Amino acid sequence: MLRYFISLLLVLALSINGFSQETDQTEQPIDSVEYKQQYGLRVGADLSRVVRSFLDENYTGLELVGDYRLTEKLYLAGELGNEEFTQTEDLGGTLLYNYTTTGSYIKLGVDWNTYQNWYGMNNLISLGGRYSFATFSQTLNDYQVFNSNRFFTPDGFLPGIGETPEEFSGLNASWLELVLGVKAELFANIYLGISARLGYLITNTEDDRFPNLWIPGFNKVTDRSNFGVGFNYSISYFIPFYKKSKKKKDPETSPSEQ
Repeated sequence: MLRYFISLLLVLALSINGFSQETDQTEQPIDSVEYKQQYGLRVGADLSRVVRSFLDENYTGLELVGDYRLTEKLYLAGELGNEEFTQTEDLGGTLLYNYTTTGSYIKLGVDWNTYQNWYGMNNLISLGGRYSFATFSQTLNDYQVFNSNRFFTPDGFLPGIGETPEEFSGLNASWLELVLGVKAELFANIYLGISARLGYLITNTEDDRFPNLWIPGFNKVTDRSNFGVGFNYSISYFIPFYKKSKKKKDPETSPSEQ
């Protein structure tokens, strides 16, 4: 999965370079000394969560994405989402527990564009960070407990829950997120984006009777580790608000012309 994602990231980065060179050759004279850059809001949605909601009956999710250009390189960025995920853990085909996590999250931060665009383009190869916060609940649908007395339970397990699932509400978590992303303009003002995210869990409020095994927006919680990994595949639309002039350095003149 990681190798596939990295391949897509490289293809999209190369596409940015190709699109930019083509636009530069067709839209802007070489001897231009001044041009205007567009500033505005880009909004969209994460395609991977939408597709997964249709393909996986145990998952429902939606994430909205957006960024606002503050300076030539700096963008205010964020994501807002809601997820519900049901998981089953088993041991050799024997059910251990089944639970459902439901909640919402918000991520706010900045992206720094490391790519030098040609005239008329607003593509990104960005490095950024987010502060993220999630509120959620977990419902323990079913579980079994191990019984060392094999006379009545030959397989060693007893049912551990009655007819009513047990809900643990009022849970929350916060984490910092390092984001590496690419956004390329496919058509006029329409962008395709891919990002990889490395999260570090800061706070994790959980119930003593059942730990937080999965957090919306953060994904799986690993024992003895505060790190989590996520991906994002987005499509977004750029809404231009205004243009700002940028001066381009004049070509150097030879000493004979001075």
